[in-house]
Amino acid sequence: MSIAPRDSHEAQVQFALERGVPAIIGVLGTIMLPFPSGSFDMAHCSRCLIPWGGNDGIYMKEVDRVLRPGGYWILSGPPISWRNSYRAWQRPEDELEEEQRQIEDIAKLLCWEKRHEKGEIAIWRKRLNTDECTEQEAQSSTCDATNASDVWYKKMENCITPTKTNGSWKPFPERLNAIPSRITSGSVPGLSVEIFEDDNRSWKKHVNAYKRVNKIIDSGRYRNIMDMNAGLGSFAAAMDSPKLWVMNVVPTIAEKANLGVIFERGLIGIYHDWCEAFSTYPRTYDLIHANAVFSLYKNECGAEDILLEMDRILRPEGAVIIRDDVGVLMRVKRIVRGMRWKTRMVDNEDGPLVSEKVLFAVKRYWVAGDNSTSSL
Repeated sequence: MSIAPRDSHEAQVQFALERGVPAIIGVLGTIMLPFPSGSFDMAHCSRCLIPWGGNDGIYMKEVDRVLRPGGYWILSGPPISWRNSYRAWQRPEDELEEEQRQIEDIAKLLCWEKRHEKGEIAIWRKRLNTDECTEQEAQSSTCDATNASDVWYKKMENCITPTKTNGSWKPFPERLNAIPSRITSGSVPGLSVEIFEDDNRSWKKHVNAYKRVNKIIDSGRYRNIMDMNAGLGSFAAAMDSPKLWVMNVVPTIAEKANLGVIFERGLIGIYHDWCEAFSTYPRTYDLIHANAVFSLYKNECGAEDILLEMDRILRPEGAVIIRDDVGVLMRVKRIVRGMRWKTRMVDNEDGPLVSEKVLFAVKRYWVAGDNSTSSL
């Protein structure tokens, strides 16, 4: 996933999304990144001008938190290769030398192994086990690991996150449907192998039903897809195709923090509160899937607010699939008609007697003066 600040680098996030690459607007500041610990196989930073050695290495400690055991950190650009490039960078030698020394010292404290440095690129590898680094970690405090997934609007902590190795990850795409080690090890309370497998089967059935109604899902028309209430990521796993990618959003008020499971499956995801705007530009998603989102937020914020945010991030002629109770969907349908979405409601694939229905919608391309509304 690409992360960049808003507009300060020529709208990199918007360019990435238009190319069909996962991206969010974000910055390393004072707040934790919206990802659980041990999420990423690799973190890469190219000329991002982050003071990695400053503030006791707090930003490197945050990278360490989101890297899985054995993951890699790649840094390219200043201060790497400062001896050869300081003139081109127009910076003093001693300043760049001190900057790299600080990075090297923090990396040793984190027990990262430096694997390679050539030109302006340096590569470190995160430790596999905390037991390998007891002496170094004694010099720095250890974070409380009881709420490792509680990161929404939480300030970064100047401490080292304990590393837990639950077993090696399988290569992708095998790991997409393999039982995640977080489930087999019991790291996520209330989740079992049986629940995971049943969830997988259910979403394969749901997605097959979606494709019977929206026949262009697999055509390549939809590249950037969002699942607003991703659960275990089984919707994205069932949608798996080289023609698309899915942003799996786990609401901050969801009953279970399953985002770690989603990352272990080799999928992309993020925490978010749907009473707020999502960290992206307008018109950046081709298809949005919302499973029980409006029921989840019925006591938190208005359906109008969530629908307007969906409309903002959905491109014209993009599609929406909303799965919820029929009473909720009837209210949603009334609202989106005023937003000029084309709609069609269908029965649950298990039959018309099931109260859960599915609303399909398309955001129309319209201009001022066009007052027509219609249904699919």
